[in-house]
Amino acid sequence: MQIEIEQRILAANERLAAENRARFDEHGVFVVDLMASPGAGKTSTILATIEALRDRYAIAVIEGDIASKVDAEKVRAHGIPAVQINTGGACHLESAMIRRAVDTLDLAELDLIIIENVGNLVCPSDFDLGEHAKVMILSVPEGHDKPYKYPNIFQVSQAVILNKYDTMSVFDFDEAEFREVVRGLNGLAPIFPMSATKGEGVQAWAEWLAGRVEDAKTGRGA
Repeated sequence: MQIEIEQRILAANERLAAENRARFDEHGVFVVDLMASPGAGKTSTILATIEALRDRYAIAVIEGDIASKVDAEKVRAHGIPAVQINTGGACHLESAMIRRAVDTLDLAELDLIIIENVGNLVCPSDFDLGEHAKVMILSVPEGHDKPYKYPNIFQVSQAVILNKYDTMSVFDFDEAEFREVVRGLNGLAPIFPMSATKGEGVQAWAEWLAGRVEDAKTGRGA
């Protein structure tokens, strides 16, 4: 019974996700779902991405948290529309939540929506939101062993951001091993070393994302 219930939940979520994606495609809006553990630097990465791309694209952010509206307020302080979703205890966002959030946005005026998923390395990877790409953020202080422990989130990601790269000398992080394991799990995902709060390494990530936005705008999105 538990398996049947889970299957029904996922099927319903995937149906709504497909509807969300069709809606985004209709307007040529590229949507990226950022996943990471708490403290990895999702919000700082979003703010750095906004600064890199705001002169080229109209951007909105959907913030997912169990509680509070702190991150959405940070984004709004930079002049970017942000919709806060509080899950009330759920460890991930779902496509129905995204649908309600998008209803408050004018898709005709947007090029890019960045979703900040709930801080978690397990649940978010299983739920399609209608996004065009999932991206995993790992911070150096978390350790290079995370791909061993949470392989699925790396397997479903179209890119991996290695954040807080400037702290590499302080922590026992084996970058070569990390890259080898990630390649074994997902040989197509580029890895972007970044120090989001300092703006270091942001441009390479931003240009990758810009390429995906351009594809969506011309109808060649994923």
